[in-house]
Amino acid sequence: MATINLSKGGFTRRVANIELSPNDWKFLGNRPALIDFHAKWCGPCKRLSPIIDELAEDFNGKVDVYKVNVDDEPELASSFRVISIPTIVLVKDGKVTASAVGY
Repeated sequence: MATINLSKGGFTRRVANIELSPNDWKFLGNRPALIDFHAKWCGPCKRLSPIIDELAEDFNGKVDVYKVNVDDEPELASSFRVISIPTIVLVKDGKVTASAVGY
């Protein structure tokens, strides 16, 4: 399975409804999710992108892999306190269990 680019609407359906409860959101996924917060102009994000795509293939059916463009979806980035990109977030068992910033 390839990575899925998420808009706010897709995020609300697949990951969490941050409009309903922005500070105490409930994870909607059935399996862990890896979320890559990135921007098209970001050099480190461009270098990381093929690695994220490879992870999506390697963990197909085990982990849902999403990409969120922070320029298009600043509210989503803000809800995860993304202040630098790339930022990778792992959501498991309904909560953020790990995150990493940078390439």
